[in-house]
Amino acid sequence: MRQRPHEQDKNERRHNFLPVEENLTAQQVKEEASRCLHCKNPRCVQGCPVNINIPEFIKALKEDDLEKAGDTIRETSMLPSVCGRVCPQERQCEGNCILGIKGEAVAIGALERYVGDNTEAKRSEIVPSGKKVAIVGSGCAGITAACDLRKAGHDVTVFEALHELGGVLRYGIPPFRLPRTVLDREINALEEMGVKFEKNVIVGKSITLKQLKEDGFDAIFICSGAGLPKMMHIPGENLNGVFSANEFLTRVNLMHANEENSATPLKIGKSVAVIGGGNVAMDAARTAVRVGFEKVYIVYRRTEAELPARLEEIRHAKEEGVIFNFLHAPCEIYNNDGYVAGMKFEIMELGEPDESGRRRPVGTGRYADLDVDTVIVALGTGPNPIIQKSAHLDGLDFETDKKGYFVVNHETRETSIPMIFAGGDVAPVGESNAINAMGAGKKAAKAINEFLLK
Repeated sequence: MRQRPHEQDKNERRHNFLPVEENLTAQQVKEEASRCLHCKNPRCVQGCPVNINIPEFIKALKEDDLEKAGDTIRETSMLPSVCGRVCPQERQCEGNCILGIKGEAVAIGALERYVGDNTEAKRSEIVPSGKKVAIVGSGCAGITAACDLRKAGHDVTVFEALHELGGVLRYGIPPFRLPRTVLDREINALEEMGVKFEKNVIVGKSITLKQLKEDGFDAIFICSGAGLPKMMHIPGENLNGVFSANEFLTRVNLMHANEENSATPLKIGKSVAVIGGGNVAMDAARTAVRVGFEKVYIVYRRTEAELPARLEEIRHAKEEGVIFNFLHAPCEIYNNDGYVAGMKFEIMELGEPDESGRRRPVGTGRYADLDVDTVIVALGTGPNPIIQKSAHLDGLDFETDKKGYFVVNHETRETSIPMIFAGGDVAPVGESNAINAMGAGKKAAKAINEFLLK
């Protein structure tokens, strides 16, 4: 039987930001590792974007060799504690597990998390290459690339626009899912390797790509994330009390806007509608519960079966009292003297599948109102054009697609400008999540290393 971690009581966790789940116990780890079939053709590895040798690290756990398990994972991933917590394992490694066909998959994520939390990366001798690499952004892609490039001997500097490191891992993912001590430990390991970090530097504003080249950087990897929120484009969207999920989560996670004496206080209303159905919507809703909203709604235009969020996130949200309104499409935000005074939705029904494979929501001509005083829009993000615009002024014109994302070689992550590479959410491949960003970082690091050694 699949082992499950102990969870904080649902009524208690509504009022704190402490981790919802504990690690498995050592005995549970041993029992769970024993469930692995050690397949000759391990589909779990194929389902992992960075191809961790999952059977090998699980075998080490089964043999009580925790150190070997840690070494095995870190051959390909420097963020086991992070990925064990935030990766969508049910759609990747665990989703490909043979045991999951007729029963329950091996709890690969929980095992990885346990290993990450209980082992440390080994230090290896680094032989300087004499080459310098600039990395723009300290999220998953940037951290991963920085690690691999530093191991290869290059002088690596990571430029972060915010005053704290970690990118979306810090400002976007709440601490009840990813404790800050875990993130800090992973970043500290990179600093000990010799990776340099420069905070409060907005590439494209504080410094340009041209200036980085003039400063002697031999290659540049842009992985600044996609921070431009997608909005609904309906009446009332500019009212006070309407937030993008990025803004709301950043203000709480990074700026502590919900706490007393905050320099940037957040007005907490009585009820909030979170528009969207992905992991960010779940994070925003669960955060809204914790900061004190009396009623928290997630409003989604399809049914529960089409929700793109992780099943674990959906379950936790329900347990914490989040109310789900399905088949509702936003039409208007009502105005009361410049503030949100409710929302109007059209009732939908599902039609034929769209390009995503999910059934398309179709309007019925029937409408419903929702009594809320706050709205959080969690419909995804697009690329911020700051870097491209700045580069254009310096005569560097990147090839971008119609949505503004960098066009790159999917294998090397190289852009249309030699020596400049891009990955993560500014040049996405597949689902936007931590492990896919790490995969992009690894590909970019490999290609950059080959480029520098020519």
